[in-house]
Amino acid sequence: MNTVSSAPTNPFPVAQSLKFQWVALAPAPAPPPFNATTTSKPTHPLRSHDTSSHSEPKLSLSTGTATIPNDDQPLLKLLRQRNTDEAWLIYAQTTRLPSPTCLSRLVCQLSYQNTSEALTRAQSIIQRLRDERQLHRLDANSLGLLAMAAAKAGHTLYATSIIKSMLRSGYLPHVKAWSAVVSRLAALGDDGPTQALRLFNSVTRRLRRLGGDAAIIADAQPDTAAYNAVLNACANLGNTKKFVHLFDEMPEFGAKPDVLTYNVMVKLCARAYRKDLLLFVLERIINQGITPCITTFHSLVAAYVGFGDLGTAEKIVQAMREGRQDLCRIMRESNFENPNQIEGDVFEKLLPESVAPISNEPPLLPKVYTPNTRIYTTLMKGYMREDRVSDVVQMLEAMRHQSDNASHPDHVTYTTVVSALVKVGSMDRARQVLAEMARIGVPANRITYNVLLKGYCQQLQMEKTKELFREMADAGIEPDVVSYNILMDGCILVDDSAGALTYFNEMRTRGIAPSKISYTTLMKAFAVSGQPKVTNKVFDEMLKDPRVKVDLVAWNMLVEGYCRVGLVEEAKKIIQRMRENGFYPNVATYGSLANGIALARKPGEALLLWNEIKERIEGKKEGEVTSSSPEPLKPDEGLLDTLADICVRAAFFKKALEIVACMEENGISPNKTKYTRIYVEMHSRMFTSKHASKARQDRRIERKNAAEAFKFWLGLPNSYYGSEWRLEPADRDEYGADSV
Repeated sequence: MNTVSSAPTNPFPVAQSLKFQWVALAPAPAPPPFNATTTSKPTHPLRSHDTSSHSEPKLSLSTGTATIPNDDQPLLKLLRQRNTDEAWLIYAQTTRLPSPTCLSRLVCQLSYQNTSEALTRAQSIIQRLRDERQLHRLDANSLGLLAMAAAKAGHTLYATSIIKSMLRSGYLPHVKAWSAVVSRLAALGDDGPTQALRLFNSVTRRLRRLGGDAAIIADAQPDTAAYNAVLNACANLGNTKKFVHLFDEMPEFGAKPDVLTYNVMVKLCARAYRKDLLLFVLERIINQGITPCITTFHSLVAAYVGFGDLGTAEKIVQAMREGRQDLCRIMRESNFENPNQIEGDVFEKLLPESVAPISNEPPLLPKVYTPNTRIYTTLMKGYMREDRVSDVVQMLEAMRHQSDNASHPDHVTYTTVVSALVKVGSMDRARQVLAEMARIGVPANRITYNVLLKGYCQQLQMEKTKELFREMADAGIEPDVVSYNILMDGCILVDDSAGALTYFNEMRTRGIAPSKISYTTLMKAFAVSGQPKVTNKVFDEMLKDPRVKVDLVAWNMLVEGYCRVGLVEEAKKIIQRMRENGFYPNVATYGSLANGIALARKPGEALLLWNEIKERIEGKKEGEVTSSSPEPLKPDEGLLDTLADICVRAAFFKKALEIVACMEENGISPNKTKYTRIYVEMHSRMFTSKHASKARQDRRIERKNAAEAFKFWLGLPNSYYGSEWRLEPADRDEYGADSV
């Protein structure tokens, strides 16, 4: 347990001291990745064992009972009888390590149990072997099965470390093992898809180096499912070039595109903002003789909904309801109404039909497809996005009266309706839908309750939030990390940092691992309440947690904590630490720093900050960005307005003009009314004295010219107009000089 000392500004009594309680999770946190230096080479270094999905593990047991020590015979007998739990008890009570055969079989069978307890037991075996430098006792089969079980259980990083360790140690994992990990990585957020691509490339590079020995690589080489997994990673990244490269290389390993491959291609077109290509994907599926699946049409509807083209999405759903097979004709008409320019040669390789003149008749679907619940619900989500609540409700009623059970509303449908009502603030109606779900026997799940919790938090109804949280427990639904993140965020909205900390500690007490959002939300709670030191304590805890990666959002929240109280120098030190850790400031970082500078009234710092921002923007324009340089910076209105405000107040008119010019170049309308008010209130009598020394008057010339230029931009009378500007007679000084 780590105790965070209270900051001087901490309003909490001693009884509520800030404590970050580390609680062991079930299953336990994954052990560190294997270290290749701690493993010996396996006896059969490039052997790949079958890890295909079946009822019992296929074990490559080349060792007979005669070579098994007598002490291991009882353990081996239990393993052969599939008494895995009893075998585990014997292993746990034995101080010495069993034979490699017994260890491998035990890990295999624990992996096949697919329970958190069994996975924890298997992980403990790996950790013990690693500590004793005996990992070579396990064969590729057991390690591959453990990787699959870990990936299935959501321990994707642990599963990845196993596959990487196998590759480093000379094993070739079975394709079903390593592709399962690639598939999980592709679906993760953050850098998961990128890691999926790297793992796929690591395996295929090894296979190409061993290409001469077909027997060795047979079970490890990628199949269609493996390519679908890595292509999904490309689609999630929007990386069209890599997608095309991998698609073209599929024949090298004998993999053929199937309907799932083209479903992923639909996603790629959506991520690449190429609505015009959706038609050609469907036509290519049909022309290739591949039968579309219902997921194909769901993907198409989801893509059109994502593009905001609800009209075409509705036409597709309606045509399916009518049993029509001419969906390609409908989509061609949509392309005619919504033409798009074909860009480059990337998609020409994937969809050569997209650049050829359309002269043939659109192909017909091979059979009739009826919309299912998932397709209807996706269309409802499109209505929800546009606040068409009445259409959402009407769709729900229509689904209730469908004769096909596959089209009846399910818990996802009802949750979508709840989300639509919450979005427009109709919390009472949303609760009525929740009650209706219970009445008709469609159980609400955790997501449904999380949506409602968020709605109450957004409306600052924290008492109802707590009441619903209790109801959630009474319904037997355990909260997850998202639930607690929502509650913590609600506490921030009502300025209750103590409540946010309470929920954070409660979450960990219940064995729920905090996510990155959990840490950054708690940091935000203390940042907005003016406690930067406590914010830093939370950040330090995040650094220590091996289950999460500190990202730019966390660094920015740390900067925000210091800037909120005007500690600019401390914030600048944090930014320097960011750079040392490979993170470059973005618009949010600069925005926090600008606000801190304004609060601390240090206009000189604003000039330094503007020069840095200007260099980042100009570097973008001149194409100077390289792989080692920060990403191009596109400033937003908040950042530029804050800097302009500081410069106008400090009479840095030349810089103020540079900033407002930047605003206009980026399509941002400067607030001339505000700047005019500031100028009139603070600078209308800047140059009234006629008795200053000649040297002082000379030094003012450039500044005065800048002021006149700024007045010209504001539209105030100035020297360029040759006119006078008098607010009122009292604005003439006692010597009769004009104010300006």
